Amino acid sequence: MLDSSLMQLMWLASPALPIGGFSYSECLEAAVDTARVATESEASAWLVDHLHLSLARSDLPSVAQAIPAWRADDHARIAALNAWVLQTRESSELRAQTEQMGRSLLEWLRNHTTATPGQIAVLAGQDPTYPIAYALAASSAGAPLRECLLAYAFGWAENMVQAAIKSVPLGQSAGQRILSALTAEIPAAIDNALSIADNDRQAFAPMLAILSSQHEVQYSRLFRS
Repeated sequence: MLDSSLMQLMWLASPALPIGGFSYSECLEAAVDTARVATESEASAWLVDHLHLSLARSDLPSVAQAIPAWRADDHARIAALNAWVLQTRESSELRAQTEQMGRSLLEWLRNHTTATPGQIAVLAGQDPTYPIAYALAASSAGAPLRECLLAYAFGWAENMVQAAIKSVPLGQSAGQRILSALTAEIPAAIDNALSIADNDRQAFAPMLAILSSQHEVQYSRLFRS
């Protein structure tokens, strides 16, 4: 992989990317509030399960299928994948998260050099979702598909670890141990995502949906999801 491609993926995976990923816990805060997650080991187990049961079955396969679609200018395929992501957000705040991050990434792309105005317009004309906007950003980086997914998953993992540190709460060393556990699991999650066909994508995580609904009316909270 070219140095420029690697740096582009590092940029997209960075928590400093101005798309607001740091402001979401993806229901982890609600799990803490309901005493399902109270320790480092519980936070680690929760996030590993989230990786395999949710991310590896829905968002990662969507990214994996959207990147070649962007590279082939298959706009109908892009619209279908974007619609699927929207339809599988099971609460208003989870849908708001993917739309806000998608719009923010499109705005970032407008000031970058990795997507054409025409490509941006394709997604801007819909309700853009983060996985499909990320796929657009990664599609022109010149990186192999697997590496694009690794960057997506690692960026998610870093944001979730920071959410755990703030909400449980935990120390930085505990956060690094959780991140180590997640990075050990990410390659297998990527393998699974790459093997999933259209009819096998799924977003079936009932407890996440329940916790997200509870989080929407949670009395005190730090995060937007």
